[in-house]
Amino acid sequence: MGSLSADATLPWVKTPCVFSPQVSRAVGCNIYLKLDNLQPSGSFKSRGIGNLMTRAAARGNPDIHFYCASGGNAGLACATSALALKRPCTVVVPVTTSPFMKNKLIQLGAEVQQVGKNLYTATQYVVDELVAKDPNGVFVPPFDHPDVWDGAATILPELRDQMEVPIDGIVCSVGGGGLFNGLMQGIEALPWDGPKPEVVAVETDGADSLNACLRAGQHITLPEITSIAVSLGCSRVSEQTWKWAHYPNTHSLVVSDADAAISCVRFADDARLLVEVSCGAALAAAYKGDLRATVGKGLSDAEWAQKNIVLIVCGGSGVSLQLLDRYVEEYAAHTSIKV
Repeated sequence: MGSLSADATLPWVKTPCVFSPQVSRAVGCNIYLKLDNLQPSGSFKSRGIGNLMTRAAARGNPDIHFYCASGGNAGLACATSALALKRPCTVVVPVTTSPFMKNKLIQLGAEVQQVGKNLYTATQYVVDELVAKDPNGVFVPPFDHPDVWDGAATILPELRDQMEVPIDGIVCSVGGGGLFNGLMQGIEALPWDGPKPEVVAVETDGADSLNACLRAGQHITLPEITSIAVSLGCSRVSEQTWKWAHYPNTHSLVVSDADAAISCVRFADDARLLVEVSCGAALAAAYKGDLRATVGKGLSDAEWAQKNIVLIVCGGSGVSLQLLDRYVEEYAAHTSIKV
């Protein structure tokens, strides 16, 4: 195993975990926000993708070149990680990717190619045409790799250091399952004085590949993605996600696009932070009252008020003030969440 140069910087950072009086009031228990939207790339993917790339770079090949297919957060995590590790990267984006996102990648120093009508075809191009023909090439998967899960698992030791109260539950959005896998792995790796934290995995309707598996009783693939939460738009969760979902401390929830979108608007008011609609899925579980029906099932109001729940604010690049305004116009009438 080689080592990184002394001037290389880890591609992810320890993020704050803060108590939120506003969200706690809305939920009825103690809500803490793990602010992984403050990662260098703007999302939690800096941990997993950064860890995978750091380990690959540490193997000692000075000519390593990273390749990633992504139209969003994974590409940004790859580009910011490559910048931190002082290594080159190429990000292949589908033709549907906006000029705004392409420019963000270019500004980070990534070589950007635009190939294919969707992420699947872009990924096939990366694997078959770029990585296969570059002896120094390393493919950077967005979620389905043990190094990615190890990176996501670093959230747990941070939470243990930051929280002065027991952690009763952790809520996260789920796309392909990289974050969920890391959280479960991190929980299993640590000793707990009491019960292990409950983990609530939240998806949007139309991108609910994990929940569809649980309903079907087998690991299946969604025929299509219809949700606006494109960062959650993975038609099949990883095999490891399917396995973790059977653990007794896990719950699967599905919220509507309207719930997730308006939760982002509400969160901007409550926390003064902008997050994309895929992150809004986890927030919606809080604002809608779904957490009380899962983690707090059967508890009295007084008992529920004592519970300590961590919301993973996973962030995301697909958000702007203009988009939040549009969400209010399009979705405010279709959700019980008030703004």
